[in-house]
Amino acid sequence: MIRSTLFLAACMGALFSSTTSAQALAPLPADRALVIGHRGASALRPEHTLASYAKAIADGADFIEPDLVPTGDGVLISRHENEIGGTTDVAAHPQFASRKATRTIDGQTITGWFSEDFTLAELKTLRARERLPQLRGTAFDGQFQIVTLEEIIDFTAAEAAARGRVIGLIPEIKHPSYFQQRGQAMEAKVLATLQAHAYTRSAPVVIQSFEISNLRQLHALLGSDHRNIQLLQLIGAPDERPGDVLAAGGTLTYADMLTPAGLGEVAGYAQILGPNLRSIIALDAQQHLGTPSSLVRDAHAAGLKVMPYTFRPENYFLPGDKRQGDAPTTRHEAGSIAEMRAFLDAGIDGLFTDDPALGRAAVDGWHAP
Repeated sequence: MIRSTLFLAACMGALFSSTTSAQALAPLPADRALVIGHRGASALRPEHTLASYAKAIADGADFIEPDLVPTGDGVLISRHENEIGGTTDVAAHPQFASRKATRTIDGQTITGWFSEDFTLAELKTLRARERLPQLRGTAFDGQFQIVTLEEIIDFTAAEAAARGRVIGLIPEIKHPSYFQQRGQAMEAKVLATLQAHAYTRSAPVVIQSFEISNLRQLHALLGSDHRNIQLLQLIGAPDERPGDVLAAGGTLTYADMLTPAGLGEVAGYAQILGPNLRSIIALDAQQHLGTPSSLVRDAHAAGLKVMPYTFRPENYFLPGDKRQGDAPTTRHEAGSIAEMRAFLDAGIDGLFTDDPALGRAAVDGWHAP
């Protein structure tokens, strides 16, 4: 049976420890897996917009996820990457044509427009676009602004109050080594922003990173004074190295981090593991769901909760045995729910999904095998 009690008890203990705007809200249940709105409800609205977060909350997400990058004037905004050409209309603004640049980020050479080259005021003139237009269409392109972490906190607090229930935040700090090297480190600023708002001084918050050193830094900064904040170690492809390891010339891979010894190391600074779906249940030769690996069991033995990413409802992303027809753009809601329930059977403690309504249905209708 799924056990998220320890994680939620820590969050809820802090939630009711002082009088705050979140105190009277219904807490997250402690007896079910958490549904995390991945970039909001990004299967249905352009990612990282208030519209996407609003849809996720309306559809029952327990947490919403803002990915964080800085602006040139030091404001934390929500974008999946600091390269904004793929998710905004920046290329259509002639006044910004000269800002196009090439950067090396985590060993990858990328050409485009970067958040750190714009002020917040300039970024507010842009409008969001769908990142996967071939799969999800463009009906909402041009309607929504880039939003800041502070705006997201205020919005979440208002939604929580209106709905009478706690809504958690699970921000990811993007490319921390890259931004640290540029003098734009985000870790202390994220904590300061959370501390500045009554809601996030008590509501559940989980901070994520694909790197290690910044999570260790956050672990030290948090100490025992921020019991509502937990840390999640994201895990990339097995043969890849975390960005900070890569920058330091180290050899540690994500596969190394998933060994029992590696999981023990992670448990020394984080409470939650965020692996890719296929490290828990890989696809077989027919592209069907295979047999679960030992990862969930091993992580639990190390004291870590497990919340994998990312469940998506289109055929393009689904295992072969969960698809409907052959068209990659077809949404197969029943197939997505069935996939999530296979992972619930494997013992996960939460899930990242682009369609929180389906995640809610999967969790609420699931019964332990």
